[in-house]
Amino acid sequence: MTVELVCVGTEILMGNIVNTNAAYMSEKCAMLGLSMYYQSVVGDNPGRLRELLVQAKGRSDLVILCGGLGPTQDDLTKETAAEVMGRSLVEDARARQEIAAYFKDRRFTMTENNWKQAMVPEGSIVLYNPNGTAPGMIIEGEETTMILLPGPPNELIPMFEEQVYPYLRSRQPEVICSRMVKVCGVGESLAETRILDLIEGQTNPTIATYAKTGEVHIRISAKAAAEEEAYALIAPMEEELYRRFGDHIFTDQEQETLEESIAKLLIANRLTVTTAESCTGGLLAGRLVNVSGVSEVFKEGYITYSNEAKEKLLGVAKETLAQFGAVSPQTAEEMARGCAAAAGADIGIGITGVAGPDGGTEEKPVGLVYIGCCCRGRVMVEEFRFNGNRSKVRQSAVAYALRMLRDAVLAEVSQ
Repeated sequence: MTVELVCVGTEILMGNIVNTNAAYMSEKCAMLGLSMYYQSVVGDNPGRLRELLVQAKGRSDLVILCGGLGPTQDDLTKETAAEVMGRSLVEDARARQEIAAYFKDRRFTMTENNWKQAMVPEGSIVLYNPNGTAPGMIIEGEETTMILLPGPPNELIPMFEEQVYPYLRSRQPEVICSRMVKVCGVGESLAETRILDLIEGQTNPTIATYAKTGEVHIRISAKAAAEEEAYALIAPMEEELYRRFGDHIFTDQEQETLEESIAKLLIANRLTVTTAESCTGGLLAGRLVNVSGVSEVFKEGYITYSNEAKEKLLGVAKETLAQFGAVSPQTAEEMARGCAAAAGADIGIGITGVAGPDGGTEEKPVGLVYIGCCCRGRVMVEEFRFNGNRSKVRQSAVAYALRMLRDAVLAEVSQ
């Protein structure tokens, strides 16, 4: 079954909001085994929306519309879809009752135009909305079905999960299931080279790589009649990836981040960590403290942007800074040692570099970063040359610092 996604809203076209609904809907449709060939964004213009829906109706089995179900005059998704599907609008008694209750329970003032949301295409399946005032609708036609969903994600997502997903699952004989294997410490080109034979020979399951900053994500997808069968097809491929990448795989959980996997390692092995950051200005500490429960192993971090702060807080020698400079392997090493000692932590990470766009020289160009990792007295320092703007250099430095931290933990626990 082919599906087409239409997101409605001038605010999307203007860049006022990010269209997160498209990414969510794409993923969910793929999981259902639906083939999505087209995605469109159209403003709150009935003429252009009508033209697009006529085209979509002629080429897709299923058209999902997001947004434009509100009470104002420019919310015309429902009216336009009903016209294209040859339906009149009728009032739904339950929808009217729920709209009234919504305003009463919240003590909001209700205006007359809110009753517009109780009108639905005749003969449609109404998707009642406990999280807002706009019900969704399923309009079934002879060849094409249109599904209308409210735009706000806190309304769209539960409505899709609880009502639309079961409906579509009953109509789709196959499902597509995926497993995401996440790798760090291996570049995208090398990762693809290692699995090129798997990519070239893929049928079912399929395999694809996605580059992230400091990481490579490998998605395995399989199509089958049931989820159990799909995951049974995925399992041998996943085992093969573990055989080829080993400890470079930090998780096979879709939502787990690198910092979450590291926090688990630190907690499981009772190892504490602290950070000393110059050019990254606390970004590394921020990634770590995003993890719930990390307070067991992360007690404090230092932002030592100036030379004076490096000396005062971390004990970096004045002679080191004078002879080698703030951006040097020697300073990165002393920052790592110093923060570990100051915090009494097992592991210290020190980052210093030239983030740009100014401050670079021929000897020390923009993008030059040194990262030191001190684990129970043993220090490793790596030099990196990152590309991109100031933000990209800083984000890249944090990603590789996390990788070094993970390597240090694995090395320590393997002894």
